[in-house]
Amino acid sequence: MPQSPLTRFQNIHAGQRAVIVCNGPSLNQMDLSFLRNEIVFGMNKIHLGLDRFGFYPRYLVAVNDRVIAQETAALQAMTCVKFVTHRAAPLLPANPLTFHINTSHELRRRFYRDITYGVSEGHTVTHACLQIARYTGFDTVVIIGMDHRFKDQGVPNAVEHMEGPDPNHFSPSYFAGKDWEAPNLAQSELSYQAARDVYQNEGRQIIDATVDGACTIFEKADYRQVFGLQS
Repeated sequence: MPQSPLTRFQNIHAGQRAVIVCNGPSLNQMDLSFLRNEIVFGMNKIHLGLDRFGFYPRYLVAVNDRVIAQETAALQAMTCVKFVTHRAAPLLPANPLTFHINTSHELRRRFYRDITYGVSEGHTVTHACLQIARYTGFDTVVIIGMDHRFKDQGVPNAVEHMEGPDPNHFSPSYFAGKDWEAPNLAQSELSYQAARDVYQNEGRQIIDATVDGACTIFEKADYRQVFGLQS
């Protein structure tokens, strides 16, 4: 059996710190230029804010078919390493910057330590990021922008059409006039608990430094203290 191209990433960041930048409106309350000095995972439509945020991610993760279809050209243009669901192969073929991860619905574990086998979507792309970050060796992961609240929540996992500006993400145009899938916060929290337990059992740490974030699963911290910024 040929070796997975993903093996090149195993433990390449051993002992380092990663920052997972989610897409909540709280990002607009932060000066994110400090992230130029961090190893950053961006997700989904993070490209919509990069010009004003003042940083560029090392990695990009996208596992939602609808998001990938909406933003194929923008994702192709990004010059970071991209981990995308295997279902995106027709739109985003493998290349030196694009790697496919198996997110088959047949996968049954909540958290995968070996991403060459699979990655659980866990009802949130943040959970996919946490599995990839662990595989690449990071021992500390700081999360920002994970507001974990949605003004337009709807029925969990239902496809909704967003009329008008998007109030749930950092950019009003994020899903404006487009279809999106309503969040499943309860299932997301189960995924986060699984990630937290794996990290803790391995002596790793997940810190939620989101400004006014509503998630209660991870250790909380003020991002200014975590990154040594002046108040």
